[in-house]
Amino acid sequence: MNTWPLQSLTMEQAQQKQFQLVDIICRHFPGSDFLSGGDLGLVPGLNQPQMTQRVEAVIADFFNAPKAALVQGAGTGAIRSGLAALLKAGETLLIHDAPVYPTTEVIVEQMGLRLIRADFNQLDEVAKAIEAHRPQAALIQHTRQKMDDAYSLEDVIACLNHYGIPSLTDDNYAVMKVEKIGCECGSGLSTFSSFKLFGPAGVGVVVGDDNAVSRVRQSMYSGGSQVQGVQAMEVLRGLVFAPVMHAVQAMVNDRVVAALQSGAIPQVKQALIANAQSKVLLVEFHQPIAEKVLARAHQLGALPYPVGAESKYEIPPLFYRLSGTFRQFDPTLSQRMIRINPNRSGAETVLRILRESCRDL
Repeated sequence: MNTWPLQSLTMEQAQQKQFQLVDIICRHFPGSDFLSGGDLGLVPGLNQPQMTQRVEAVIADFFNAPKAALVQGAGTGAIRSGLAALLKAGETLLIHDAPVYPTTEVIVEQMGLRLIRADFNQLDEVAKAIEAHRPQAALIQHTRQKMDDAYSLEDVIACLNHYGIPSLTDDNYAVMKVEKIGCECGSGLSTFSSFKLFGPAGVGVVVGDDNAVSRVRQSMYSGGSQVQGVQAMEVLRGLVFAPVMHAVQAMVNDRVVAALQSGAIPQVKQALIANAQSKVLLVEFHQPIAEKVLARAHQLGALPYPVGAESKYEIPPLFYRLSGTFRQFDPTLSQRMIRINPNRSGAETVLRILRESCRDL
């Protein structure tokens, strides 16, 4: 069994991401401005909190994009807003030939979109689908939807741009973990949740094309739809810490895989790293003991379920079932494989909990 996970930032690259973001913050927040908690309401002339606008400008600069908007509804809200800015109800959307993430599927149904599928691992199939159906836009999930996904985000976007197809990238679980996100690779819009980046619950980010982001902003006219300045400042603070923390997590994943592949726990058949959807450790057992291992691991201190998939609330390691899209791809895996996200823990903690869970069986 092979996987093709996204290339994580090295610790040095992650530090440079942090330093770059802080440098941009300094340019937008002179003096004590950054120490403000953030304002509320509809500032005349802006129709949004002033601090929210300033944070959006920082985010746009950081991702080398013309414009950014903070939206309600976390990552799902960002995708919904982005698709609504690119498509009208009932139009055609090109997607990867793979199980659709459940919350995205709801958006597709709500908008009445017609889906055209093509295997993004095969660019010639993408080109054929475009020529045959001429979709109005495309949705690309940056992380993997199937275990054998190996497509290059940049190559898929380049193919779409060649045909003039606007694209939206679902960059959840990839932001601050990899060198570039969708809008930095040529996609019209990148969308993601700040909650997965140590920010507040319920706030999403749309960043990219000026006209498309402006349409997102126009849809948020009322005061109740605004992301308040207080929330915006929480988003920015979380982003600062995200790259280094995720680089540490990637290092822990590598150490655990090395230990398991060397036979540290005899019940483990193999271990590998995959983006499913967050970058996690997949552990396959020789026997169908996955459910029993999970039950015991939770008694030993592992988290039994995610809060926001790497949110600021998730400190102990997560021992959990495979993602829904992976289970759809191969339902038999659920009995012999689990996923582990170290979160803020070290390799020793992950191995101890896994070893004791298997030994008790």
